Amino acid sequence: MWILFAFGSAIFSGLTTILAKCGIQKTDSTIATAIRTIIVLYFL
Repeated sequence: MWILFAFGSAIFSGLTTILAKCGIQKTDSTIATAIRTIIVLYFL
């Protein structure tokens, strides 16, 4: 069962990166990373 969670985590991590790049194309990469980190920390 844990292997399914590992694969799911890897897939969703990759999708998050791709969708973030598509959604924030005109923003500086440092600011985009900071925003993404803040959102992740909020949900933790």
